[in-house]
Amino acid sequence: MDTPMQKKHEDAQKEGENLQNTKSLINQIQDLETAFQKDGLIKFTAAAKFQAAAAQGQDNVSGVIPPYMLEELAKRNPNVPGFQETLEKTILEPRFWPFPSKDYKGAREVYDAKGEESQPGEKARFEGDKATGNSEIDNAYDFTGQVRSFYKEVLGRNSIDGKGMKFISTVNYGENYENAFWNGKQMTYGKPSANSPFKTFVLLDVCGHEITHGVTEKESHLKYYGQAGALNESLSDIFGELIQQRANKTQAKDADWVVGDGIWKDGIKGRGLRDMLHPGTAYDDPKIGKDPQPAHMKDYIKTTRDKGGVHLNSGIPNRAFALFASSVGGYAWEEPGKIWYAARAQAGSNPSFAQFAYQTIEQAKKLGFEKDVDKLKKAWDEVGVKPSASETDTSTPVKSEEPRSQNGWTPMYNEQINTKKSKPAA
Repeated sequence: MDTPMQKKHEDAQKEGENLQNTKSLINQIQDLETAFQKDGLIKFTAAAKFQAAAAQGQDNVSGVIPPYMLEELAKRNPNVPGFQETLEKTILEPRFWPFPSKDYKGAREVYDAKGEESQPGEKARFEGDKATGNSEIDNAYDFTGQVRSFYKEVLGRNSIDGKGMKFISTVNYGENYENAFWNGKQMTYGKPSANSPFKTFVLLDVCGHEITHGVTEKESHLKYYGQAGALNESLSDIFGELIQQRANKTQAKDADWVVGDGIWKDGIKGRGLRDMLHPGTAYDDPKIGKDPQPAHMKDYIKTTRDKGGVHLNSGIPNRAFALFASSVGGYAWEEPGKIWYAARAQAGSNPSFAQFAYQTIEQAKKLGFEKDVDKLKKAWDEVGVKPSASETDTSTPVKSEEPRSQNGWTPMYNEQINTKKSKPAA
């Protein structure tokens, strides 16, 4: 019988083998790409790389800028090579699953990659250090502090894992790296190129969004596909927005409910990445395309791309939350935020929209917010979701239904998306 020490050794050995296999797989893919291009065959696209990696069970990150947006930006801005490069690199960025750490009380560590694709990079500012005068470094430090404060003071959570793990951030990552992401152990912010429509990725709600992915994976292990994946993205949008509203002392009725406000450079017709109250209206500009998010189940996008539309269909639960919080009034991080936080913990790892909605009602009752139940039901009804303890996700196509091209690979985001949206209410 194995001793506990032998078991730990075996587990560590397996983890090492898995990491080595992932590196080996990426090397094989790169060799194949070179060979294919040399022989004048097809271009080995990001889609092919992603599918080859996924077939081997490789877990990958997904940044705040979704793949469909990066692909659209690459098409519309051929003079900005960073978009296609970021798309390919992001989908092959491995997710880490760090061992439990000691209680660091959520200490902050900010590093500067100085344009290199290295993590964490050079030490820039650690917990208690004075401001550096560099806005990217100091904002990452300050915003992380606001995220930490929100989870500690509002929800009683000790850092991301609930056990005091460090908040590690890297800024200025890569050359023309057009994204920001959480990789399982730290935050990473790319720096937009001179020709990019993005101004910066170091924003408070972006920081809150990505770090909330860490909370979700530690708390409920939500599946990242279909409606469960869209809920995963929606939870990050919701808590990123709540963190910003709390920092600005903004009440629900006065909030703009825009995720990523301030991300676009001047001259771009866009208010942010996503509009939670009016999905599908956040941006519309020839340089960046049109926001494709649906606001109601009747417009649910049935796709196997984007992990079953996780960044697209998240607009539906986003709107339900914004409607509910606005109807409750006051500060949205109080009753509404606490209901959603409790529902995430109780909904399991693969809930449908209907099952999650059911849990919001159950948790409202358990938390003593019975007066809000009718408002909850109305908010879900307005987006076409009927709360149910048993109704599973039947709207998202299974992966095996995805059509393939003649060469065996499926273009990643080439299907036409209905972008006909109503204008936001005045």
